[in-house]
Amino acid sequence: MGFCSPRVLLFALSFLLAFAELVIAKHVGITRHYKFDIKMQKVTRLCQTKSIVTVNGQFPGPRIIAREGDRLLVKVVNHVQYNVSLHWHGIRQLRTGWADGPAYITQCPIQTGQSYVYNFTITGQRGTLWWHAHISWLRATLYGPIVILPKRHIPYPFPQPHKEVPIIFGEWWKADTETIISQALQTGGAPNNSDAFTINGLPGPLYNCSAKDTFKLKVKPGKTYLLRLINAALNDELFFSIANHTVTVVEADAVYVKPFKTSIVLITPGQTTNVLLKANSNIPNNATFLMAARPYATGPATFDNTTTAGILEYHHPSSATKSQKKNLPLLKPKFPKFNDTLFATKFTNKLRSLATKKFPANVPKTVNKQFFFTVGLGISTCSKTQTCTNNTRVAAAINNVSFVQPNTALLQAHFFRQSKGVYTTDFPANPPFKFNYTGTPPNNIMVSSGTKVVVLPFKTSVELVMQDTSIIGAESHPLHLHGFNFFIVGQGFGNYDPKNDPAKFNLVDPPERNTVGVPSGGWVAIRFLADNPGVWFMHCHLEVHTSWGLKMAWVVNDGKRPNQKLQPPPSDLPRC
Repeated sequence: MGFCSPRVLLFALSFLLAFAELVIAKHVGITRHYKFDIKMQKVTRLCQTKSIVTVNGQFPGPRIIAREGDRLLVKVVNHVQYNVSLHWHGIRQLRTGWADGPAYITQCPIQTGQSYVYNFTITGQRGTLWWHAHISWLRATLYGPIVILPKRHIPYPFPQPHKEVPIIFGEWWKADTETIISQALQTGGAPNNSDAFTINGLPGPLYNCSAKDTFKLKVKPGKTYLLRLINAALNDELFFSIANHTVTVVEADAVYVKPFKTSIVLITPGQTTNVLLKANSNIPNNATFLMAARPYATGPATFDNTTTAGILEYHHPSSATKSQKKNLPLLKPKFPKFNDTLFATKFTNKLRSLATKKFPANVPKTVNKQFFFTVGLGISTCSKTQTCTNNTRVAAAINNVSFVQPNTALLQAHFFRQSKGVYTTDFPANPPFKFNYTGTPPNNIMVSSGTKVVVLPFKTSVELVMQDTSIIGAESHPLHLHGFNFFIVGQGFGNYDPKNDPAKFNLVDPPERNTVGVPSGGWVAIRFLADNPGVWFMHCHLEVHTSWGLKMAWVVNDGKRPNQKLQPPPSDLPRC
């Protein structure tokens, strides 16, 4: 009878443990640690040097790279004079609402000298998302990409790219953004526009004194590149295009879509879009093409109609081609008109979920609760501390309720059952009165105000129709829902028709997103399953509208099982 020596047994045990670790890593993921130091950093743009709030001194901020199933521990230390909170935009935060980040919704902000560890696991998600500050206007400079790779050995449902490149759009102000929004709220008027748009923090050659601050992407002919597009701009939806090139859209908001080709991408603040760029095999060496972004704007207010640009440059690996002429013309892309809502609609209608066995579109086929929300602008009375003209100011509202930010975090009040004096549960499921939403405004355009929420039982299937209003002017509104993805089952122009429009809903392969543009002068219908307990913010991702009150919150109660309940708050949760 044979026997194994201790050395052989030890080797076998080590092998089994290593194999087990590989299996666990493949299915469960690993823990990734990040340290985010919030501090001031001097940055020069448009020939002006100013101090801005940054993470680790970087602008844009550092890239987070993880895999589906990984756990993230991000320690944020605040070294600046402002209160800070960070939001991991699009991460579902299953039962970990304490890590979601919106100030006074899921947490009190991190005060000067304090720290907080955001602790969450990426479950069932892969693709491009992003992180940003979620208090006041600090996200003007506090933002960065989140790249979530599939689990190991799981391929993309599209050709493997040669290289992956995050491209994040932003805005740049010469003035201090906290001063800008503070003054606007004090006077009741609109804040100043930005001085430039940016690509990866750089304005590009179309702005004065900015040629050296230009993002450049070098490509090799015949290779395919995955561009991870993110719109981090505060107040503008954007068209993006590369001169003489088409791209293939393969993902939106970290959800795979049926691929389609386009020469122009529309991306609203908060949204992400992954596109494949195939570098042409017949382009001469050193040929350059402008990649650019400019606004899609529908509102009555003035806006920055300038263009940010980067350069796509071809580089042949063969040294024999390097002698070719270098002074080739810089080609520029062609864009739609700034208010081309028809193009915007055609683009969004092309987006469809993959809806395969591996990547199903689990849209709720039936709904338990239906809501109809009007979304738009109005006016309200100024407070005694404000210096408004005619004692009125511009306000934004959902169902005529302009949200008032509480002094205590809603999630904390909910968890400890101390909602009295913090929020009420009477947010209206329908507008307080009916009118021609996209026609002649009513005589009374005053909005009410309050901290109101909608309470949902666990696993409620929700259908929400959001209707734009033309009270001050019809305008597209990018609405972002925290804690959930949702399915866009229908959209149209004019007033929503509850009798006829539902028959046209797409319940087969609707796009799944976390941010949707409510069409200018139209409506959009979404469905989602409220299977994530906690308090979840929903707001316009045009920062000026959020500042004016275009926001609300959903409270999803615990389920009966232990894995259906909100986890207790962490010990280092910031205090107000």
